[in-house]
Amino acid sequence: MIRAIDRFLDHLTMYRLILYYLMALVSTAFVLGFVGLMPHDPIALAFTTALALAACWITNKVFARIFAVPANSESVYITALILALILDPVAATDINGIAAVAFASVWAISSKFILAIGRKHLFNPAALGVALSALLLDQPATWWVGGNLPLLPLVLIGGILIVRKLRRLDLVSTFVAVALATILATTDPSQYRTALAETLGSSPLLFFAFVMLTEPLTAPTMRWPRIAFAAIVGFLFAPNIHIGSFYFTPELALLAGNLFAYAVGPKGRFVLTLERIEQSAVDSYDFIFRSPRKLAFEAGQYLEWTLGIDRADNRGNRRYFTVASAPTEETVRLGVKFYPQSSAFKQALGTMKPGSTIHASQLAGDFTLPSNPQTKIAFLAGGIGITPFRSMLQYLIDRKEARPIIVLYGTETQDDIAYSAVLGAAKRELGIKTVHAVAKGAEPGQYPGYIDARLVRLAMPDYLERTFYISGPQTMVKALRQKLLAMGVRRSKIKVDYFPGFA
Repeated sequence: MIRAIDRFLDHLTMYRLILYYLMALVSTAFVLGFVGLMPHDPIALAFTTALALAACWITNKVFARIFAVPANSESVYITALILALILDPVAATDINGIAAVAFASVWAISSKFILAIGRKHLFNPAALGVALSALLLDQPATWWVGGNLPLLPLVLIGGILIVRKLRRLDLVSTFVAVALATILATTDPSQYRTALAETLGSSPLLFFAFVMLTEPLTAPTMRWPRIAFAAIVGFLFAPNIHIGSFYFTPELALLAGNLFAYAVGPKGRFVLTLERIEQSAVDSYDFIFRSPRKLAFEAGQYLEWTLGIDRADNRGNRRYFTVASAPTEETVRLGVKFYPQSSAFKQALGTMKPGSTIHASQLAGDFTLPSNPQTKIAFLAGGIGITPFRSMLQYLIDRKEARPIIVLYGTETQDDIAYSAVLGAAKRELGIKTVHAVAKGAEPGQYPGYIDARLVRLAMPDYLERTFYISGPQTMVKALRQKLLAMGVRRSKIKVDYFPGFA
């Protein structure tokens, strides 16, 4: 069951999954309204949704043109649907209500452009939109999606899928735990049962955690800052928390957390210019970019890459890829493998010429070298999954830093082997050995077949002393992780290369 769910999630981007989730919530609420299980008029809900979508879409088009940046259609629809789910539905005759929805929508989208530092927006767009609507128009968000029990199963099931996809259980669980603890700490003990029932069944706690809190552009990317962010927002989310007569609302709690996230997170968005393209293996190419300023990152981290695509497919125009270059290199390298049925994003990438630009942001990832240089390491790579290891090895070569590393590199054929020059330099200069596992046409000195338990034991008899880094196709990563666990390797000594945009 879990494998089937993971296969389904692996073929959806994070943004597309959230979009489908929100569409399902709005559609279900619309149907429930017709049968009398929702307090809101379904026609008003449909009108409000259409109004928010139109206002967000137009605003995004205008500002994208003014600021000359790619228009991200998925994020527009996501923001609009969130607004439709947390603002009270309005009738076509309610002028004040229409003004509030339009106002919140315009500010939500425009904030991505005008309330941004280094091309990175500071605040969750929907949260800012409804906060300004409450402050300036006295039209606060009611968060009605969290106050309707008939919607709760869908909120919960879809939310669990989002958390599974994003690998953000630490974020969500910390937020919920801190919020509940704060609520109980500020509630009379005789009212604990009522407070818990209302919080879990009739408040926006779960929807807020699954959708608003996990928004990647305004939340920290590294684990401990992410947990601190969740704790701050969870504390302020509790309804009894106030400063004098000022009480926090869910959206204000999130905006305060966004400021913390910006303070501790990587700053800005980069506009990178393509310098040249190099072929690294059959159907695999490195796109080498110039950056207007030095990109500070750790070897093995990833970026979100955005292209302007007129007709994006279901994977959207934003993708996550590891930075294949080392922090010591002047250029930024993106390694990509192209398939016969490549996505619209990769097709657009393949048409880039020197001088073309791409937007990069959301530097993140903890698939990085251990701080202790004496730690014994095993790199297990499959296909283009060698990219983070190329970054790490080139970094070590440039620093002339030898480490006890062994590389196992699995490919289908000889032609699929990438970065041979870097692997060779690592062996010559640092003594880092690479063992090639080639499924078809293995040569003398190579392992015939795929990386398996037998190869691990042959290549590194001291494997129980090593920390394993695994990168490659998700099926390979999961299979190798299970094999290593069966061989007695501790979970804490297995790191897998994961980022939220895999699809």
